[in-house]
Amino acid sequence: MMPVVVSEEVRAAIESARPVVALESTIFSNLGLPSPANAEALVRCLRAIRAGGAVPAITAVLDGVIRAGIAESEHERILGTAHKAAERDLGIAVAQRWVFGATTVSASLAIADAAGIEVFATGGIGGVHRGSEITGDVSADLDAIADHALVTVCAGAKAFLDLPRTLEYLETAGVPVLGWRHDWFPAFYTRSSGVRVAHRIETADEIAVAHRVRSTGGTLLTVPIPEADQLDQTVLDGVLEEALLHCKSAGITGPAVTPYVLARIGEATQGRSVPANLALAENNARVATEVAVALSGLHVD
Repeated sequence: MMPVVVSEEVRAAIESARPVVALESTIFSNLGLPSPANAEALVRCLRAIRAGGAVPAITAVLDGVIRAGIAESEHERILGTAHKAAERDLGIAVAQRWVFGATTVSASLAIADAAGIEVFATGGIGGVHRGSEITGDVSADLDAIADHALVTVCAGAKAFLDLPRTLEYLETAGVPVLGWRHDWFPAFYTRSSGVRVAHRIETADEIAVAHRVRSTGGTLLTVPIPEADQLDQTVLDGVLEEALLHCKSAGITGPAVTPYVLARIGEATQGRSVPANLALAENNARVATEVAVALSGLHVD
């Protein structure tokens, strides 16, 4: 059993069947959004969750201890320098007593599952990379979503991934991919990738019942970025094509692709990608809270 230290607030909420929403810590660290946007993301996500009537549970590794729920007095610690911690790294993070391991989607799901939390909010998930038939580059996020019995709420995945293959992978893994009042799989900065989701969901009650009726595994709820905050599709397409060509010629592969492409997007959009990221993260936290509240009051016979 994974040794997770659950904060008093989160533990009390779980024991009394009150809604809890898990959050990753990578987005708030130096590996996620640049300062001071990372601190703003933290404030906005926590505020959205509490305003909706749920308790936030930030996941992280601090001083070699796996945590679910971080006190406000410790927030400064998760805004700084970090080691990225995926699910596979958690054992090493404990053994080597990492000062701060910033949890990815896969690690956050594993921690939340061990703590007894049912809903997790993130920005975007990883996926199948273009050229994966040669490189085998598939994010561990996908198997974690399939393996852990949580509702993962996200803004889809970034457009430089192979989104049709990502959805095929999730289908093979048995993960229901649902659209929040939307028919299309979102592409993070834009509302639609042009690929349909399997089912459209209109209410939090629907997603709560759909998830609870499942005998095992997780559910993916995709929430498009608010329309006013999405970036220009034409600009993004041009940047992505150029950035991916450069990655190929420069031999940039694996985990190095994501930060490189995101940096190019930031430059091309004159920094507008950061406000977009903040808006979608807050929106995902808000929707995840609705789902957590619905689950907390649900009784399925």
